[in-house]
Amino acid sequence: MAENKESIALTEAVYYILLSLYEPMHGYGIMQNVSKLSRGRVNLAAGTLYGAIGTMLEKGWIRALPEDTHSRRKEYEITEMGKDAVRNELARLKELIKNGENIERGL
Repeated sequence: MAENKESIALTEAVYYILLSLYEPMHGYGIMQNVSKLSRGRVNLAAGTLYGAIGTMLEKGWIRALPEDTHSRRKEYEITEMGKDAVRNELARLKELIKNGENIERGL
C-alpha cells in the first residue's frame, strides 16, 4: 500500500472518534460512543479526546458545527477528508489481517 501524507496508521482513539462523528456529536457523547463501539475496551480521558479533536480539526478531518446559543456544548462532525482517512485505515487493517492469515496458514 502506497503511503501518502494522509494515509498513515490511525491510533485506535482517533479511529473510534472519527467513526463516532459520522453523526454530529459533542465531546461527552463522543466519549460515551467510543466506549460503546469498543465494548468498553477504549475509554477516552478528556485530555486525550480534546487533544485528538484539535489535531483532527487542523488536518481538516472533522469540523466544528455552528454553536447553539442556548448550549455550551460544541458539536463536531466528520468531513470528506476524515472519511478518506477512515477508508485508508480500513484498507490498511484489511491488509494486515490478510497478511497475518496468510502467514498463519503457511502461505
